[in-house]
Amino acid sequence: MVRSLTTLLYRWRIVLHDMMVMPVAWLGAYWLRYNLDTIPPDFLTGAITALPVVVAVQTVTNIFMGVHRGEWRFVSLPDLSLIVRSVLVGTTAIAFTLFLVAERLMFVPRSTPVLYALILGLLMCSSRLIYRLFKDRHFSTRSGRKVVILGAGAAGEQLLRDLRRNHPNRYNIVAFLDDDDEKIGRQIHRVPIVASPDVLQDLIYRWDIDLVLIAVPSANEEQMQRLVNICESTGVEFRTLPGAHELLSGRVQLADMREVRIDDLLGRDPVALDWHRIKDSLCGKTVLVTGAGGSIGSELCRQLAAVCSAHLVIFDQSEYNLYRIAEELEERFPDLELTPILGDVCDQSAAQHVFKQYRPSAVFHAAAYKHVPLLEGQVREAIKNNALGTRVIADLANKYKVEKFVLISTDKAVNPSSLMGACKRVAEIYCQQLAASTDTSYIIVRFGNVLGSAGSVVPKFQKQIKQGGPVTVTHPEMTRYFMTITEATQLILEASAMGEDGRIYVLDMGQPVLITELAEQLIRLSGKRPGEDIEITYTGLRAGEKLHEELFHKEENITSTQFKKIHLAESRKVDSELVEQVFAKLASKLDTYDSSLSDCIASLVPEYVPVSAQQND
Repeated sequence: MVRSLTTLLYRWRIVLHDMMVMPVAWLGAYWLRYNLDTIPPDFLTGAITALPVVVAVQTVTNIFMGVHRGEWRFVSLPDLSLIVRSVLVGTTAIAFTLFLVAERLMFVPRSTPVLYALILGLLMCSSRLIYRLFKDRHFSTRSGRKVVILGAGAAGEQLLRDLRRNHPNRYNIVAFLDDDDEKIGRQIHRVPIVASPDVLQDLIYRWDIDLVLIAVPSANEEQMQRLVNICESTGVEFRTLPGAHELLSGRVQLADMREVRIDDLLGRDPVALDWHRIKDSLCGKTVLVTGAGGSIGSELCRQLAAVCSAHLVIFDQSEYNLYRIAEELEERFPDLELTPILGDVCDQSAAQHVFKQYRPSAVFHAAAYKHVPLLEGQVREAIKNNALGTRVIADLANKYKVEKFVLISTDKAVNPSSLMGACKRVAEIYCQQLAASTDTSYIIVRFGNVLGSAGSVVPKFQKQIKQGGPVTVTHPEMTRYFMTITEATQLILEASAMGEDGRIYVLDMGQPVLITELAEQLIRLSGKRPGEDIEITYTGLRAGEKLHEELFHKEENITSTQFKKIHLAESRKVDSELVEQVFAKLASKLDTYDSSLSDCIASLVPEYVPVSAQQND
């Protein structure tokens, strides 16, 4: 890396300092050799003549061994040991060079190189130690909790200003640590950028640091994991800034420091959306969100309210969830025209009233049951809500000439092993059939798990950890795809704006996460040790669960889109008559609680094997 001029000057100041003490050490060695008395003229002349060789050889040795790279504020035994080794190697090289060029060390007393090495080592080490002691004393006399900030970028600078403005006597910002070599040696508002985060442990020990603040909101998974591991190893309290996706959402401010969460360690890059296209697609229009009180639905409402939709109609069967999101939206967006409606997507009359009354231009269908093991024993309700409920809303979108209908799907719809996934696949198929014969644009967005959603694995693990364990994982090799709720909803908006009729858009979920590692990280974030303070136990796969989820079916040819985080899955051909027959059968069997409901699903989704069929096998 090409270093900045400032960094080079900082390093060369150290080199020049050491070059200045070399003549002192060399001439001082002669002076000591002659008992602090007058140096004989011939020997003094020889000493001065040899001086350029001494300085040149020793400087090259110091640079080669990296003595100038050490930070004086953090000088420690390894640094002093390096100085001693460099001085010994340099002295040996000097003696050998003078032996060759100065007529076998004539006018160079044999004790001079030894005395030179002692004096030079003492001068180089003592100057560094004195500087460190001065700095340590300077920092220790300030009042307030001693704080180190990891990250000397724009976020770190803003955090420093916020803390000084809002808490001038509470926090004493001692230093910044940053991995960028170009920044080391500089200052931000008179606070030094001293080294990389790797020296945090030593700094905490010497300066008695009370708190570490991580100010790297754009850190990826690997970077954030490293910083957290460094902080955890110190045993000192640490906090982090909100992630970039949270800052961009507007729900948190830069100074809202909080504990590190598992989604910070995912390191999902912030989504750079085409907001102009999204606004052109939705601005000034009436938008309906079903399942508006759920995890995805509520975040969609927040994003849509921020976009500038003229009228937001939110629809949910949970009174409490509907009340909660309506109250939040009214508080945060007082100018938003908001209509909360309590109702069930399976209720044809209620849903039709909404479409007839408000005539939405766009519909985001997020209403669905999603808990896989629970739905395995609730066949009727799963099919009624996830499949037939989707048909009700999708048909009404066609009838009332909605411009755009967006179905929120799931990775569990790919080669489904669960009833929940099979029902979502049926919903995908139905929307694709409508897309082929209507003017409404039907867009399907498929993605994996979202962190922090109601009933998801992370809140469950956190509850178990709080209770002292054990943390229960179904299988040691189980993996899942994860993304944050904010990222998922923003990508849904992007897909809705760019989407083509009848297409399945799959969000880029990154690499699958091993659930065991997720549990271990959550335990460590709580300040405990996996396997020692909190045990992890394995309970076995539950009904309908997969060991590994999939995002694409083998027959869905995957292509990229103009947006790198969204992929396009080619639609599979399904007989439209079969679709109509299956939905007719499902509707007729619903009221009788017919046990063959899941078999009807399997006739439309052949890769799905109902639990009843598995038991017969």
